[in-house]
Amino acid sequence: MTETSYRIQGATGEWEVVIGLEVHAQVTSEAKLFSGAATAFGAEPNTQVSLVDAAMPGMLPVPNMECIRQAVRTGMAIDAQINRWSRFDRKNYFYADLPQGYQISQLYHPLVGEGAVEIAPDDKNPDATKTIGVERIHVEQDAGKLMHDQHPTRSYVDLNRSGVALMEIVSRPDMRSPAEAGAYLTKLRSILRYVGSCDGNMDQGSMRADVNVSVRKPGEPFGTRTETKNVNSVRFVMQAIEHEARRQVEVLEDGGTIVQETRLFNPDTGQTRTMRSKEDAHDYRYFPDPDLLPLELEEAFLEECRASLPELPDAKRQRYEGLGISAYQAGVLTAEVEAARWFDTLLEAGAKPVAAANWTTSELFGALNRTGKGIAESPVSPAQAAELLALVADGTLSGSLAKQVFEVMLETGDAPTKIVEDRGLKQTSDTGAIEAVIAEVLAKNPNQLAQYRGGKEALFGFFVGQTMKAMGGKANPAVVNDLLKTAMAG
Repeated sequence: MTETSYRIQGATGEWEVVIGLEVHAQVTSEAKLFSGAATAFGAEPNTQVSLVDAAMPGMLPVPNMECIRQAVRTGMAIDAQINRWSRFDRKNYFYADLPQGYQISQLYHPLVGEGAVEIAPDDKNPDATKTIGVERIHVEQDAGKLMHDQHPTRSYVDLNRSGVALMEIVSRPDMRSPAEAGAYLTKLRSILRYVGSCDGNMDQGSMRADVNVSVRKPGEPFGTRTETKNVNSVRFVMQAIEHEARRQVEVLEDGGTIVQETRLFNPDTGQTRTMRSKEDAHDYRYFPDPDLLPLELEEAFLEECRASLPELPDAKRQRYEGLGISAYQAGVLTAEVEAARWFDTLLEAGAKPVAAANWTTSELFGALNRTGKGIAESPVSPAQAAELLALVADGTLSGSLAKQVFEVMLETGDAPTKIVEDRGLKQTSDTGAIEAVIAEVLAKNPNQLAQYRGGKEALFGFFVGQTMKAMGGKANPAVVNDLLKTAMAG
């Protein structure tokens, strides 16, 4: 485990930041938590609302077991305690976008208990890890959405999101820097996407974080925390922590006190502001929901959930490292589930692991970044990439020719073998043809040849370059080197 050295320098000395995150992750399901209404993103307002979601009299909630299954699988993915007996509670408060006047959640008996997420805060040093504790994962229904820009004097309500299933993943206050919080949120998002329990689209609101921050002098007890609500990107979470921690230090050093409150983050200014005073749990008047029986999970259900889990990021990274791939590259390849699946398919197509990792992380990812595409939009398939790497391995293509072929593949989508044949890009090892070109190059550069024979060995690279240029990059570099050494020695 690594310890952070992050500190805020105040007028009275160093301050330590204490951070906990409550992540709300929308469960991947076709229907809401207690109704059959759809959950698709981007639908017209109030077109995905059932009588249950609208809280019509006499409507009773019925649990969607797919949502429960996804939450259980998520808990298993972080080695958390799965509670075979759990219960739904009513959390009573008024929100204009929550028609029933309460939220069905879990407080006293959550579905998932304690777990942990291992993070590597420094991408360049993936072996320096830290374990962040997860206190619980409970399942609850989301509220709707207030729309303030549809009318000059009124606010409208969109209930499409009302009743959508959320997993609230509550960390322990184990993070001590913005970088650790960013690494935790990134890793958690990766795990959720591998499991398939949440799409992790923070820009669409399907994953967002409430950020709890307090400061203290190192070694002292925890200070009073504030909660910054609904932060919807990793970068914004890190900015919110940075600003809020510095604000608290300034307040304390000026002789003030920190008020336990809920705050909002403004991404345009990078600052937090007061939203409301923070209520304690008893203000919500929690009590067991009388319309819902407790959840009792059978062993067969748990076994099915466990058997359905895919290879997770840490296990996949370790497997890649076992194939000779560097720890850094393994981390890059496993960060996003789509990239890892693409790379696995490349290996299954016969590509050598180390060469495949080098090519994927440099050539492919570089090209996708230039064109603004994700791996799912790659014009080059894993099978085509394996074919290209095989042509390099058997000497058909040099490294420079392979780059040319790859650029054509990006433009046309053609297979590399077809491109090589159509454009005459095959590397040659014809010693007779190469020797003839070498003779011409030496004849054209007598001064440099004399200097080389006089001891200026660095000029060898010049002659290699001239030979390759004369042959249009199609000569086998190894053959060129051997024949040049022989010719220039004379």
